[in-house]
Amino acid sequence: MKAETKIAVFKGQKVRKILYQNEWWFSVIDAIEVVTDTERPRKYWSDLKTKLIKEGYSEVSEKIGQLKMPAPDGKMRDTDCANTETLFRIIQSIPSPKAEPFKRWLAKVGYERVQEIENPELATKRTRMLYKLKGYSDEWIEKRMRGIAIREELTDEWQNRGAQEEKNYEILTAQISKATFGVTPCEYKKLKGLERQNLRDHMNDLELIFTMLGERATTEIHRNEDSQGMKKLEKDAHAGGNIAGGARKALEKRLKRSVVSGHNYLKEKESQIRLKERNTRRISGV
Repeated sequence: MKAETKIAVFKGQKVRKILYQNEWWFSVIDAIEVVTDTERPRKYWSDLKTKLIKEGYSEVSEKIGQLKMPAPDGKMRDTDCANTETLFRIIQSIPSPKAEPFKRWLAKVGYERVQEIENPELATKRTRMLYKLKGYSDEWIEKRMRGIAIREELTDEWQNRGAQEEKNYEILTAQISKATFGVTPCEYKKLKGLERQNLRDHMNDLELIFTMLGERATTEIHRNEDSQGMKKLEKDAHAGGNIAGGARKALEKRLKRSVVSGHNYLKEKESQIRLKERNTRRISGV
């Protein structure tokens, strides 16, 4: 089964992690870069492994796993990974003021995963809370959470029907987006002025709804036609996106405006709040 790489964030710096054997495994290189601020984390890790072995800690390097993670060039590459316990041992051997806070952060991240395995509802609650803290409305959060569930169902279908590489997922997602909105996800991010941010976290209600429709329609087509292989999956993705795209165009014709927006959802909400406050002050004479 294909495990999806996630990104954990420690003080603004990214650490790749992947679920393996029911626990989080972290990229050792990423952790070392965060803790040491070195510009050559691979060299640092190579030297550190040699040092640990010389000092009698050979079991640390023996517990390192080679797991596939997306590299900066977008390709899936074998990456040195360690579970929470092993990464603790590695970080302990690094003289850095960031070592202790990183270990506390690591313990929290690892423990949260154990909790989520025992009670999956906790992961959903945590995600909802994070969106709430960022200022999203309850109504938007409901749509976003439903969209996440629909997306997961779709990627499960892709995995079981012949899309094994990360690049395949990108191709299929782009097919749906192009047919739904007339732009690929990369083009959509440029339209909204985004760089590494999650595109869907900056969509408004209608954009989320049409995204869900395109992906759900694609899932149903896959299942109905028992699609296999990338060539057929791409045709289905285009068809599913066309269904959502047709609905979008019909609504745009009635509304006489485009659904595809260059606006950032949160910024739109903030602007609405500021406008409401100004109107309130004007009415009250403040």
